Amino acid sequence: MDHVGLSLPLQIRLLDRFWRRYGTLISGLAEFTVWFLAVYVLGRYVIEPAVAGLLDARNADPTYASALQRVVRVAVLAVAVMLAATFAGFSRVIGGSAVIVAALTVALGFAAQDVIGNLVSGAFIVTDPKFNIGDWIRWNEREGVIDDISFRATRVRTFDNEILTVPNSELTTTAVTNPVLTDRLRLQLPVEVSYDDDLEAVSALLTDEAAAHPEILEQPAPSVRLTEFADNGAVLSVRVWIADPERSDYVRVRSEFARRVIDRLDDHDAQLSPPSEHELSGTVGLDRGEDGGQYGDKEN
Repeated sequence: MDHVGLSLPLQIRLLDRFWRRYGTLISGLAEFTVWFLAVYVLGRYVIEPAVAGLLDARNADPTYASALQRVVRVAVLAVAVMLAATFAGFSRVIGGSAVIVAALTVALGFAAQDVIGNLVSGAFIVTDPKFNIGDWIRWNEREGVIDDISFRATRVRTFDNEILTVPNSELTTTAVTNPVLTDRLRLQLPVEVSYDDDLEAVSALLTDEAAAHPEILEQPAPSVRLTEFADNGAVLSVRVWIADPERSDYVRVRSEFARRVIDRLDDHDAQLSPPSEHELSGTVGLDRGEDGGQYGDKEN
């Protein structure tokens, strides 16, 4: 309908009719927006920093501090919505639509099963005192250091400096190894030597070298075990312990010890990792190409 040619009284009546029909809703939405912004800004920039400062002052555990800050943020948002709806007069509308709310709740429940599962798993992870930010963990042939824990997922920083976002449900339903949870960690180094070498003498050399390393513990004492008969030699497993393990210490000590083992065995003419010998059979010939000028290898 074209309103350009309408008279002023008619336009006023149309505006009055529109306002009587939608004015309450528009004013209510405007009031809701004002109250929501006021409460949210107060919580976001006053309450949340105050809680963060209190946690820092008490030297709270990073895992619990991070979880509590997220709870406070969600609470601020929820309170802002509820107060704004109450002051704007929407609470009666929401309360009178119980059937609609129930139906929406059921629909959202089915649609958000994975999300709810991750939230529940996140609650278990956050309250687990043996699962904390900064821990080195292994799971499903992956490993890294926990960078952050939220109620939906856990961020893990790999040793290639990649960030993995792992759903919490995956960590709660999978065997997770925490190598640094205790005060010491066993380190194993396989050493393959020739069958011609004196295994007892080589074992003694390996044990002495382990005892000489300043970061390898005397107790439990280093040990050497014959673990495998390989094609080219016997595999000896050197087992030592380090204290207060971190992933960087584990890698560094293992590398240093491996280098010392190589040097020590070289000094005593022990044959470390002898080259393999395989008999090759077959013939190799030349096959003339289609143009008569190119040659290629032909294996039979």
